[in-house]
Amino acid sequence: QVQVVESGGGLVQPGGSLRLSCVASGIMFSIYDMAWYRQAPGKQRELVAGLTSGGTTNYADSVKGRFTISRDNAEKTVYLQMNSLKPEDTAVYYCAAVRRPINYWGQGTQVTVSS
Repeated sequence: QVQVVESGGGLVQPGGSLRLSCVASGIMFSIYDMAWYRQAPGKQRELVAGLTSGGTTNYADSVKGRFTISRDNAEKTVYLQMNSLKPEDTAVYYCAAVRRPINYWGQGTQVTVSS
């Protein structure tokens, strides 16, 4: 079966760093585009970062220069390195494996940025 599992979330102080990991099993990982989304209470889910199977990245304007998405196809893992974290980064972060028309989603991992 297909499994998409995020990890690495937690509580961090403003200005701190955190690295999220996502392991996607049961798919041919290398041909999927991978992405990180986030959703805060009362807000719509937004794309944070994307990384295509060909290596092209894209980021939300709010995280450019602070977040970096990367992937390790051998380990079927995508990462999100988050630096200089701000309280407004607080959200549930979701990992997605994308190959239209079928997308797979993880369960989410909570990131809370607070002093």
